[in-house]
Amino acid sequence: MKELLKQLKGVLEYKLIEVSNHSFTLYHILVFITILLVVRFLVKAMQAFVKRKTGGKQWIDEGKQFAIIQLAKYLIYIIGLLIGLKSIGVDVTVLIFGSTALFVGLGFGLQEAFRDLVSGIILLFEGNVQVSDVIEMDNGIVGIVKVINLRTSKVRTRDGIMMVVPNSELINKRVVNWSNSNKLTRFKVNVGVAYGSDVEKVRNILLKVAKGEETITTRIPSFVRFADFGDSSLDFELFFWTEQVWRIENTKSNLRFEINRQFTEENIQIPFPQRDLHLISDKRAVK
Repeated sequence: MKELLKQLKGVLEYKLIEVSNHSFTLYHILVFITILLVVRFLVKAMQAFVKRKTGGKQWIDEGKQFAIIQLAKYLIYIIGLLIGLKSIGVDVTVLIFGSTALFVGLGFGLQEAFRDLVSGIILLFEGNVQVSDVIEMDNGIVGIVKVINLRTSKVRTRDGIMMVVPNSELINKRVVNWSNSNKLTRFKVNVGVAYGSDVEKVRNILLKVAKGEETITTRIPSFVRFADFGDSSLDFELFFWTEQVWRIENTKSNLRFEINRQFTEENIQIPFPQRDLHLISDKRAVK
């Protein structure tokens, strides 16, 4: 038995790597791996704990819950890594200060990455953009935020495409957050009719169409605005409120189909642009 323990001790103390005056044995490697596994278990336990404690709370939504989990996860990983390095004999203090020059050099070369990293921390702390929010980015793309990591976020567009977006774009550029307000949001559909049309009939038809669309709420009445006397048409705007922000283009399409059908039945024309051409003849005799 003693001989077996002696052999086991010899195996564990066998030097695998030797750097300067420090050597790493099999024992160090096993301790480091064990600490990483414990850290992984703590992260899973923390996630389950946060979801259990905040799952039924009205004051914390899915986005804030995700931010809490992400920040706590990164903190646990950093602490676990430092403990793991310390346990195998690495002087963490010397390592940090000795790497300062390296970090400064990397900072100049990776400015964009560090800016995205800081932006990710701001997103997680402020919560202006959260997971499951419907956002419209500066380039006009509308999507649902699926994941917010420290450097990048994942946004799924209406076409089902998963976009990887640098967090700095969500912080420094104009982003419309359709979910960061009341569930009901106001939209409009523009329509033009020919000059000479009965404007009261036009308004009644537009309100009737809005009332018949099931995705439009009746809690806030829809209304019609006579927008302008256009070059070729009388311009109207139909305003309505809906919770279907993600599928709003479908709602607008349904309205346009029904407006066109009812205008056709009522002989109300939707004009196309027209231009009057005046020809001036030169009456001077050509010699």
